[in-house]
Formats: sequence, C-alpha cells, structure tokens
Amino acid sequence: AQVVNIFWLAARNNKGIVILVNKWDLVDKKTNTIKLIEEQIRKEIEPFVDVPIVFISSLTKQRIFKAIETAMLVYKNRKQNIITRKFNNSLLPIINKNPPPAYKGKYVKIKFCTQLPSSYPQFAFFCNLPQYIKDPYKRFLENKIREIYDFTGAPIRIFFRKK
Repeated sequence: AQVVNIFWLAARNNKGIVILVNKWDLVDKKTNTIKLIEEQIRKEIEPFVDVPIVFISSLTKQRIFKAIETAMLVYKNRKQNIITRKFNNSLLPIINKNPPPAYKGKYVKIKFCTQLPSSYPQFAFFCNLPQYIKDPYKRFLENKIREIYDFTGAPIRIFFRKK
C-alpha cells in the first residue's frame, strides 16, 4: 500500500518513475527469476503498468549504467512532443472505431486532438460534450497513446474540452 501511495504522489506531481531493484547479487537466480519478480512487482503497482523495472547491484556495480540510461529515457519520454497532424492521423481512426459510450441518449463526437505545450505529456481532445466522457474511456485513450508512442515511465494527462 505504501508503494502505491508513492506512485500516486509521483503521478499527481507529474514525475517520471523508474523502479530499481537493488541487492540483485544476493538473490538465488534461476532461469526465470527476473520475470517472476517483475510480474510480482507489476501486480503490486497495478494501475501503473508502464513503469520500467531495472534489477541492479550497487556492490558489484551490475546494471548501474542501465539504470541511468533508463532514467534518461524516461526523462526524454516526458519531454517528447508529437506533431498535431501525426497525432490526429494516428488517434482519430481509433476514436472513430471505438467512440465514447453514449450518455442519456447523447453521443460524444471527438473532432480533434493535440498535445499541449508543457513539461510533461498533456493531451487535449476537443469534442461536443466533454462532460459525458468518463474515466474508463480516458484510460482507454491513455493506453492507446502509450501503445502508439513511447511514454514509458512518464505520466500522461488527458483533458476533454468543448469544441
């Protein structure tokens, strides 16, 4: 529970996250030890699925540079900017194929999307009825953005605005 609270705190403050598992030299390793421990960690941090995990050893200096490279990659992902035309061309077909669910008989139509200029990834979706879009659809869009573009370890904020 404490780990998840730390993750929520980092997400609220829009910080990138890398998990470092230290003292890896003390673990009795078998063929799929890393995979099993990584799955266990991912279960504990459940809503945060897109976080890189690096197994290191400070004593033997194992994968120390990999940890730094991963942190730099997360930083680069946070600063990444996507051209609006490219963003629309990749996401609008997905949105048209899977539109937001109707609410009280009214259909939400997303017309246009863009990345907002900020120090971390924020996206604005312009639609006719933004108040009717719920969290599950917001998570769906976030997952699709992460699928198409590499935002590993970086928090993503999504806003819906009236066109």
